[in-house]
Amino acid sequence: MDKEVQSTIHHLIERCKDGAKGYKTAAEDIEDKDLKDLFRKYAVQRDSMITELQDQLHKMGATDDESSSIEGTLHRAFIDIKAALTSKDRVRVLEECERGEDYAVKAYKEALDKNLPGELKPIVQQQYQDVKSAHDHIRSLRDAAKANK
Repeated sequence: MDKEVQSTIHHLIERCKDGAKGYKTAAEDIEDKDLKDLFRKYAVQRDSMITELQDQLHKMGATDDESSSIEGTLHRAFIDIKAALTSKDRVRVLEECERGEDYAVKAYKEALDKNLPGELKPIVQQQYQDVKSAHDHIRSLRDAAKANK
């Protein structure tokens, strides 16, 4: 299996793990019921994306060995989510989620520029659409929350 493809998929898995973890944390700690439900939904979505990508790696004879990820460590894109949640500020929480999604969207755009083999490309394209739509949804919620301040 192509090393570049393998590291690209690892990178996407890392971004999805970031997202799943960030959304799980946010869902546990946020009081707004609408966001709690949404964040749970996105956490589940990311978990299934991880599984799908790991299955693809497996089919290509590779495993999801985290030590070989590009960064070696998670971006921790959602690192400030705890602080935002503590502030109980809906706008800040949504801003942190959007920032996390920016990383994911970027990772997927870069992945789609690569020469992905066979059935991997449509899977990555579909996941990119899902991530992009989550990003845009979070952004519109953030804009609405800002307008209501």
